[in-house]
Amino acid sequence: MVKHFWGKVDVNAAAAYYYFNKGEKVQHLIHQLKYKGKREVGIFVGEAYGTELKPSVLFGNADIVVPVPLHASKLRARGFNQSDFFAEGLSKAMDIPFSADALIKNLPTETQTRKHRYERYENVDRVFELNKPALMEGKHVLLVDDVITTGSTLTSCAEAILELPGTQVSIAAMACA
Repeated sequence: MVKHFWGKVDVNAAAAYYYFNKGEKVQHLIHQLKYKGKREVGIFVGEAYGTELKPSVLFGNADIVVPVPLHASKLRARGFNQSDFFAEGLSKAMDIPFSADALIKNLPTETQTRKHRYERYENVDRVFELNKPALMEGKHVLLVDDVITTGSTLTSCAEAILELPGTQVSIAAMACA
């Protein structure tokens, strides 16, 4: 997983709980969370994965869990951020706090689903900003999302977080495509 970020952004570690293939069970699971509003799916997967990550030397010393944010307009339309529930489960299992608003998305963007690698990068470049820098400064931040495809969204988020002195970023996702 960490290879997704080589040469783009300096992350300590990166991992995903599942491998995502179109038409398979993991896609169905994530769609239940993301499009059907089954919040308990994100919490359950987060708790299961957090139980595995907590004893890890790479992830076990994280100080805070921060989900990739949605833009306010997308959040209003959907009613929730699916990554918040995954973050909540990780936070509970790893016994570390999470902040759903430490990072914000300052510009609305088009969906990434039908974009190629460079288009994805351009679409999310510099659209995330720190909302509560004091929560993350000098900390090991566990940045989380539902699915990693090219890593562009997480790269953009990590770049914003790493502007803080002494801050480290690791990445965890429900799945990797």
